[in-house]
Amino acid sequence: MSQVHVPVVWRVVPTSANRNRHLILATLCLLVAATLSTMVKLAWQPLQDFDTAVGSGPQGWTFRNASAIRFFELVEDGFGTLPMTILTVVLVIALFVRNHRRAAYWTVSVMLGASLTTYFLKRFFQRDRPMWDDAIESLDSFAFPSGHSSGIASAMGVAIVLTLMLVRRRGLRRGLVSVWASLIVLVGLDRIFLGVHNLSDVVAGVCIGFFWVLLGLVVYHPAPRAQVVEQFSNPLPSTRQLAVVLNPIKVENVSDFKALVNRMAQASGWSPPDWYETTIEDPGRSMAERAAITGAELVIACGGDGTVRTVCSELAGTGIPVGVVPAGTGNLLARNLGIPLYLQAAIEVAMNGQDRAIDLVAISGDGIGANEHFMVMAGMGFDAAIMEGANEKVKAKVGWLAYVVSAFRNLMFPAVRLEISLDGGPFTKHRVRTVVVGNVGYLQAGIPLLPDAAIDDGVIDVVLVSPSRFLSWVPLAVRVLSKNKRTDDTLDRMTGRTVSIRASHDTPRQVDGDSIGVGRELHAECIHGRLLVRVPR
Repeated sequence: MSQVHVPVVWRVVPTSANRNRHLILATLCLLVAATLSTMVKLAWQPLQDFDTAVGSGPQGWTFRNASAIRFFELVEDGFGTLPMTILTVVLVIALFVRNHRRAAYWTVSVMLGASLTTYFLKRFFQRDRPMWDDAIESLDSFAFPSGHSSGIASAMGVAIVLTLMLVRRRGLRRGLVSVWASLIVLVGLDRIFLGVHNLSDVVAGVCIGFFWVLLGLVVYHPAPRAQVVEQFSNPLPSTRQLAVVLNPIKVENVSDFKALVNRMAQASGWSPPDWYETTIEDPGRSMAERAAITGAELVIACGGDGTVRTVCSELAGTGIPVGVVPAGTGNLLARNLGIPLYLQAAIEVAMNGQDRAIDLVAISGDGIGANEHFMVMAGMGFDAAIMEGANEKVKAKVGWLAYVVSAFRNLMFPAVRLEISLDGGPFTKHRVRTVVVGNVGYLQAGIPLLPDAAIDDGVIDVVLVSPSRFLSWVPLAVRVLSKNKRTDDTLDRMTGRTVSIRASHDTPRQVDGDSIGVGRELHAECIHGRLLVRVPR
């Protein structure tokens, strides 16, 4: 009988090409800073003449414009030592909360390294501030290198790296990177237009900030690393056969994504994966079926909640675990299971995580096909109108924030009269804005719509939301966010193994974030422990 050995440690490390590129750029930054430092230490007159020539015009213009003085002083105060320290602390805490500990340690190291380097260089060179006939500010501290410049360069360098690492939406990512880069330029110009720094002070500060960012990428990359996995031997015959069902429109570069998965599969001891791409006509059902028939021991589903739902529905009851790689807008299943949204870390969990048996919910109703299921939530009314109204182009640019925009547009969605029956009991009448049937409890941004819901408890949770007026949404939101368990006509919750809903007229409906059109009925039944999903160890 064959045995399969899983490597003791598996780590995703930056490629040699990327590391070498970062090292070269860090060296260039160091050389520029060292060259300027040598010129300053030798009091090289051509450098001083050049700094004076460059700075006199901007400083004189600012001195003659009171509004410019106020603006640049505001920039100076906003990006000083204290605000930047507070910003760093908040960012580090947020990274810890989101379980990006490696990125948090990296951020602290980069910011601290740039700050201490600037502090000691100022005291070593003791360069005086520029002298102007009509000075706007008079500072007693030393000029070289600029602390504001090194601080903003290291902070925005960190922001750029984290944005490229964690933001998958290309348009949003490009927009954020442009903002961070613009702030570096703004603060650098601020020091010159206020006349408190020479151009060489600013350039040296920026180089020091970038140096620490780039050095950090070489020495301790902030991308998540896999946890140590204990070695074990599988007593059963295994081919470690892997299949991947990919929604190709959900990843920016399909070939790069496939190359990444192939490398990680090889490192984790899996066979080269069989690839299946979904289509508009088939969101993954036949692909998952073929993967099961050909003997896959693990199927990775990469896409949005719709793709994941389809693959999971097909593999339910087969005993084949599903690895979820969230690449959609909502990614609610991944969020509720603690699966990281960072693609590389999610792939690692899919390949080396542990299996968890979770519930599946069978759903039916008028206009709903046979053998349909959902993993996350289904609903009628306001929430379905949100899903239907979310613009695809906006979703592609800003992700789940598109749902927020759609929600504001549909806040006055009309109330619906409906009847609800739990576990075959008598129907009760209600008048609601929306009704949500949930297998999990949390929405995007951690909103606890159904705080008591569990994906493996054998029951489904139902919430009825019925704000009477527009302003009633405010206290309702407070109750939801605070996990207030009080129920009344505005917010009512119930649980059961089966739920039947009948509306008085055609009403928008959604399943796992996908609009399924209008209808009058929605029936749901919890199938306990039907599916195996890979979750973090």
